[in-house]
Amino acid sequence: MSLFKRLTSGTARVGSALLALGMVCHVVGARINTSGSIPIGLYWMTERPLAKGEYVLLCPPPGNVFDEAKRRGYFGAGFCPGDYAYLMKKILAAKKDKVSVSDEGVRVNGELLPFSRPLSADKQGRPLPVLRGEYQLGDSDVLLMTDVSPLSFDSRYFGLVNRSQIKGVIRPVFTW
Repeated sequence: MSLFKRLTSGTARVGSALLALGMVCHVVGARINTSGSIPIGLYWMTERPLAKGEYVLLCPPPGNVFDEAKRRGYFGAGFCPGDYAYLMKKILAAKKDKVSVSDEGVRVNGELLPFSRPLSADKQGRPLPVLRGEYQLGDSDVLLMTDVSPLSFDSRYFGLVNRSQIKGVIRPVFTW
């Protein structure tokens, strides 16, 4: 067998093994975050209940704001309805919380959240939609945001999300 054929065969075997390993990891609950919305790293799906302060994996609800976000490359194609990729965010407000969004930022029960000042445009200068006003969250509402980056595409732009869109709570295993 020629060197080229051995290298090609070996590369195909290693690639197939890595793909199989990735599929097994996904099935048993491993998730990798590469966005800046939550710390970058490896996360694990859990059975923990949805609660304020938890990191979550969600399918964005189909709609114009998410269609535009996907078109702009804020997230890619995936397995969620609308051909959206899963998003990973943190629950920063939940049932009974009072949320207000202004040019200053997002307040939850009167407390200004870090990194919450809405941007008027993205990195390419395209205008961003901004949720404005005051909201009393119901039992099924959650505010999904970042607490680590001012650049996250989150509830400041797409609004409140229904708990039914959340696929589960994720726990950080290794982040940086």
